[in-house]
Amino acid sequence: MESLSALERAILHTLLYADIFDFALTEAEIHHFLIGCAADLPSVQAALHGSARLAGYVEYCEGFWTLRGRAALSAVRRSREAASQALWPVARFYGKLLAHLPFVRMVALTGSLAVRGAYHAQDDIDFLLVTVPNRVWLARLLAIGVVRLARLRGMRLCPNYVLSESALAQTQRDIYMAHELAQMVPLAGHALYAAMRAENRWTQAFLPNAEQPFYCIAESTPCGIGRALQGLAEAALRGKLGDWLEHWERRRKARKLMAQQTAHSAAQLDSERVKGHFQDHGARIREAYAHKLRDYALTEAMSSD
Repeated sequence: MESLSALERAILHTLLYADIFDFALTEAEIHHFLIGCAADLPSVQAALHGSARLAGYVEYCEGFWTLRGRAALSAVRRSREAASQALWPVARFYGKLLAHLPFVRMVALTGSLAVRGAYHAQDDIDFLLVTVPNRVWLARLLAIGVVRLARLRGMRLCPNYVLSESALAQTQRDIYMAHELAQMVPLAGHALYAAMRAENRWTQAFLPNAEQPFYCIAESTPCGIGRALQGLAEAALRGKLGDWLEHWERRRKARKLMAQQTAHSAAQLDSERVKGHFQDHGARIREAYAHKLRDYALTEAMSSD
């Protein structure tokens, strides 16, 4: 591995991480999610197409790059792209609906669909919601109403991370969380999205090229009648009634959610965040990534910029 340049190693790191998800990458995606090295797109393209050293580890097939021997993933990627194309309009519709709920200030698409990697046309649609302070649990309760409405239409929504504007900074600082933040697609509350990325500038050490979202979607923040109706609902729930409902829902739901906790849970359940990740997928991904790095005699990369 000593013969590879810093950029070539970064490209290999990036493809190794994507390979955990059986995910082939375009050149633009490799550049955007380049791990541990800041570089422009022409430099990444030049390395991919011109480096004899790198060619021993990677290969190109029908518009996508993979690790050598994994070219079949290009067909998998095309299938997942087709499924994602079918789900994106649905995600945008429900994202806009969630953005109109009382106290919701930002909605972002997360999970596999955010990178156009849905496994099938009925795959889960994952959302991150940011709310005003002291209304995290109430906003989540209202979001579950939207989830049940979508279920009647055969769609599976998962607003599995709801947090307050006062809790934008993430304490978990590793390649997995850096990817989760960099991959999410803001659907509503773009200014708050920018604030969240600013609060988590540590991600640039892992993904220095991914300061902006890879997919840019037009703002769906409530305006006009929609904002007026949202304001009326918030006025009714801003005082003692809203406080009572917030505490009632937190006590009621926290008991049920805590019962699902395991030794490997990554869930967070407090006054500022409801993160229902009862299986710590991050730990599994980090372990798989570390294993791949060992196989290629690499160490974890972080930018020195």
